[in-house]
Amino acid sequence: MKIMMRMRWPLGGKCALLWVVMVLVQIRGQNGCFEEERMALLEFKAFLKYNGANADHLVPTWVDDRESDCCDWERVTCNRSTGHVMDLSLHNIQQIVYYSDDNWLLNVSLFLPFKELRTLNLSYTSFTGWIENEGFERLASLRKLEVLDLSSNGFGNSLFQSLGALTSLKILVLRANGFQGYFPALELTALRNLEMLDISLGGFNGSLPMQGFDRLSVLRKLETLNLCYNEFDNRIISSLSAITSLKMLNLRFNRLRGPFPAYELASLENLEMLDLSVNELTSTSTIQDVKMLSKLSKLRHLDLSWNLFDKDNLRFLGALPSLKFLSLADNGMEGSLSTQELSNIRNLEVLILAGNKLNGTLPLHELSLLENLEMLDLSFNRLGSLPIKDIKTLSNLSKLRHLDLSGNLFDKDILRFLGALPSLKFLSLKFNGLEGPLSSQELSNMSNLEVLILASNHLNGTLPLHGFESFRHLETLDLSGNYFSGSIPPSIGASSSLKALSLARNQLNGSLPIQGLCELKKLQELDLSQNLFEGILPPCLKSLTSLRLFDLSVNQFTGNISSSMIASLTSLEYLDLSYNHFEGLFSFSSFANHSKLEVVQFISDNDKFEVETEYSDWVPMFQLKILVLSNCNLNKLSRDFPKFLLHQNKLRVVDLSHNNLEGFPNWLLENNTELELLNMRNNSFIGQFHLPPFRNINAYWMDISDNHFNGEILANITEMLPYIVYLNLSRNAFEGQIPLSIGDIDVLETLDLSFNYFSGEVPRQLFTSCTVLTSLLLSSNRFHGQFFLADFNSTMLMILLLDNNSFTGTLSDVFSNCRTSLYMLDTSDNFFSGELPRWVSNMTSLRTLVMRNNSFKGQLPCGVFPYKYFDASHNSLSGSLPSCSNLQSLEHLHLQGNEFTGSIPQSFLNSSVLLTLNIIDNNLSGRIPGIIGALSNLRILLLGGNHFNGFIPNQLCHLNKIGIMDLSRNSFSGLIPHCFYNITFGNIGASDRAFTQMPTSQSYRHSFYKYGSILERKFDIHGTDDTYDEQVEVEFVTKSFSRSYKGGILDFMSGLDLSCNNLTGEIPHELGKLSWIHALNLSHNQLTGPIPRTFYNLTQIESLDLSYNNLSGGIPSELIALYFLAVFSVAHNNLSGRVPDWKAQFGTFDASSYDGNPFLCGPPLEKNCTTNVDSPSMPTASSDASEGKWYDIDPVVFRASFVATFIMFLLGFAAVLYVNPYWRRRWFYLVEECMYSCYYFVCDYLHKLSAIQYN
Repeated sequence: MKIMMRMRWPLGGKCALLWVVMVLVQIRGQNGCFEEERMALLEFKAFLKYNGANADHLVPTWVDDRESDCCDWERVTCNRSTGHVMDLSLHNIQQIVYYSDDNWLLNVSLFLPFKELRTLNLSYTSFTGWIENEGFERLASLRKLEVLDLSSNGFGNSLFQSLGALTSLKILVLRANGFQGYFPALELTALRNLEMLDISLGGFNGSLPMQGFDRLSVLRKLETLNLCYNEFDNRIISSLSAITSLKMLNLRFNRLRGPFPAYELASLENLEMLDLSVNELTSTSTIQDVKMLSKLSKLRHLDLSWNLFDKDNLRFLGALPSLKFLSLADNGMEGSLSTQELSNIRNLEVLILAGNKLNGTLPLHELSLLENLEMLDLSFNRLGSLPIKDIKTLSNLSKLRHLDLSGNLFDKDILRFLGALPSLKFLSLKFNGLEGPLSSQELSNMSNLEVLILASNHLNGTLPLHGFESFRHLETLDLSGNYFSGSIPPSIGASSSLKALSLARNQLNGSLPIQGLCELKKLQELDLSQNLFEGILPPCLKSLTSLRLFDLSVNQFTGNISSSMIASLTSLEYLDLSYNHFEGLFSFSSFANHSKLEVVQFISDNDKFEVETEYSDWVPMFQLKILVLSNCNLNKLSRDFPKFLLHQNKLRVVDLSHNNLEGFPNWLLENNTELELLNMRNNSFIGQFHLPPFRNINAYWMDISDNHFNGEILANITEMLPYIVYLNLSRNAFEGQIPLSIGDIDVLETLDLSFNYFSGEVPRQLFTSCTVLTSLLLSSNRFHGQFFLADFNSTMLMILLLDNNSFTGTLSDVFSNCRTSLYMLDTSDNFFSGELPRWVSNMTSLRTLVMRNNSFKGQLPCGVFPYKYFDASHNSLSGSLPSCSNLQSLEHLHLQGNEFTGSIPQSFLNSSVLLTLNIIDNNLSGRIPGIIGALSNLRILLLGGNHFNGFIPNQLCHLNKIGIMDLSRNSFSGLIPHCFYNITFGNIGASDRAFTQMPTSQSYRHSFYKYGSILERKFDIHGTDDTYDEQVEVEFVTKSFSRSYKGGILDFMSGLDLSCNNLTGEIPHELGKLSWIHALNLSHNQLTGPIPRTFYNLTQIESLDLSYNNLSGGIPSELIALYFLAVFSVAHNNLSGRVPDWKAQFGTFDASSYDGNPFLCGPPLEKNCTTNVDSPSMPTASSDASEGKWYDIDPVVFRASFVATFIMFLLGFAAVLYVNPYWRRRWFYLVEECMYSCYYFVCDYLHKLSAIQYN
């Protein structure tokens, strides 16, 4: 026995040793990939390079180095046992392909060396075919190929003939390949092992016979068929009935119409999932249909959303015995649910009825029949209350875990009763009518909740966080979008299980609590944005090491951002600290150890915060997707572009605007092929803007405005950025012509080339090919030639700005195609000529039309007016102003500097919304119609430089919102109306501002990035790009010069100009009540009387001109209190006395302010006021001795001195005649001559008078 045992052990040991060797071989596997396959991979890389791809960026590790194991290369997966390449993921190559007019053809034979290949992914590669005789049939030798993904290419229908030889395929994805016509089922019948077929987004239709589909019945293993987003009609379903092996069928978004196809689907007895959503199917209720449905005994998932089903559909769906998931969302179902409709679907686990029109009370009794229900979605209906009598039935829903009632009309009382749901874990009541404070009573019965969403309601008061102390399982709490106030109480620390907390968009204030908030160790997402929090960030926040999302944007936090705190939060993925009051320097190297960081936003609105990225040499561990560092003094001292971005290649959004950076890096566009948005506005980049060396199909929003880029736009911009939607190159120094190829960007919506040095003619391709162009801004360049061409085809054009160029020609009828879209057209400051067009009357959307400073002539037709803003100033228009009835909506009318004659028609003054009326410098005459008082909202009235006459009508005083009024350089006479004090002249509130610009349109940017967070969050960079309407601009004389005022400043500028008329009488003292007026000009009239002492109340006045009148008296000394007065003139009047003390503002006025008043004295005049005259003891004529002046005369003293002087003169004269006889004789002779002259004059007069009477 022992001998035999000894003989057996060697044999057993050998077997054991062999087994160990085999295991070691399996564990160790093949040492590296096979040389043949490595060379094949390198050959494919060479193929990419040959076809213009940046292959070194696409597959950087694919290098010709024998020491490099190709199994470790990206996009390659090997079988570790055999070393053969098993999976090739060569998808998404199209984003880095050089543009070529030639089709990119695939050489399929490049994959033949991969004998063990199981999965080949060539999706999103832009292939449109293959090299001749090198189609997919060549892959027939790859017997193990099971998965082939060719989605999002352009192979077309010819692809199917090439796939028949790939009999080993189990999964075939052909989505979005430009297929057309009927479905070629015959070509796929050879794929007997096929289990899943996806031809969605195929473009197939049902216009040809559909019998081809029944041939797919030979594919007995086919379980999943995706035909969504095609154009199949109802016949497709009967054709599919032969494929009885189907378990999942997706016909979403086709052209299915009519009753639910129960009969046609009945043969698909193995069907488990059916999606017929987004069609036009309607309900059916026949008994036969119900019997047919019962054959679908395995159907568990049914999606009928976005159809036309009504509530009755719920009845017959009860015939599906295994149905667990049912969606009837967005079907327009109305009314309330009944027991009959729900009683037959008691096995449901998920019921989605969102987006319908269900109303009334929440059908608790009816829903209680669904005892297996786990998820119920009734969001966005019109449900508004709970039936109290049925509250107890809630306990029947013992399995309900998820309840979504958002978007209804419930109040907060519903919270008290929903606690009766014993298993409820998720509750959403966002977008309801929850109002008032939230108390513990409403929350007391829901302590088992894990997710509570009460966002976007009207809850107020303090945060009821003490009510959540019993919520031991609460993980997500969303109270955003309410009106909660006060601070965050320390009791928040009791909610220790919280993982996500959002208090965003409330009115919370105070500082963050050190106790409580920092105790939430499990917190992963914290959103406190858009509140009123202040103070510094508590250092204890660094203990929240699980934090992934941290958003404190739009608050009032101050102090420094602690680098140590940020460095401790190494789990951060999303950080937004924008729009606060942070100060000091923040080093971006604080993120050096953050390996998961994806989104960083620092947008500052002050100049005290700086971000430094070059403080030390560091290499980031993260790959950002969103980087926004706008207006944050980025690298303020060096102005260097952030070098850490050299290591980033996954960026999708980069916004470094408003930072004064220098040295734009070309590598930024080269390295980040997924870049969608680039905003470099308002920096100091110089030189030529270089495009990426490859075709970037992802970039569609680019703004490099307000820099110093120069040179010409490269002709290949349309090749490298083929899908650019928004392109802003404004305010640079670009020159040359617009490339003709720009018309090839058929998706271009906004093009802004304004404020550059572009020249030449605008290429017509821009208007014939860019059919979706909505905004074109060419302002302030050097373009010339005729712009409006007969083949103008931009039918979606909304904004067209051509101002300040050298365009010529007339405005023809080319805009007939744009009559429903164009709403803003600016042709000002060009050389357009001819008559004004009449096509404006057909353009119902046109709101702004600016034609000023051209050479238009002729009369002004009524059809030219848009419905908001019209400016035809500084042309050669003539004739009388038309009487038009289409001005009721006009807000701004500018006709300055033309040759209009006649009077103002009453129709011009019949708009209650008119804000600006500017008809300065024409030849209009007559009186101002009294109906002008009906312009109740008028803010600016400019009638100067015409020939108006008569009195200034008192009806002007009804325009009490006027800020600027100019009636100068006319022939008005009479008195200045005393009622002018009723006009505000600048005294308006913030709500009355009419010239502060608001966006008139928004260029929406798509959602760039959806952050996968617990809280509902979608990231939009800036959301929209606002377009503003034409700014109102007027000229007004102030401070002795004609100045231009534009835009929002007009809400604050105020003035009254009555100069250069024939006004008489005294200045009304009521004008002193205009305490907010900035400029008052009454010069060059015939005003008399004193300067009103009430003018000292004009506390905001900056310019006061009373020159060239007949004013008398003194200058009130109280005017010295006008501290803002910059220009003052009373020259050429009859003023007398001492000028105001030469100090404060009056210390800045020289003698020219007082010229032509010889009786004025005192500095700065050369004439001094004498001491005697200044003596306070001199008698005065004033009853108030304190107001006496040196020039006042006492009448008693005057009469006494006059009599004494006269007596002395007579005595002296008599003494002279007595002493000198010669003078005595001459005196008597003179007296005698005077007597005779008078005698003869009387006689002659009497003689003539008698002769006249006689005749």
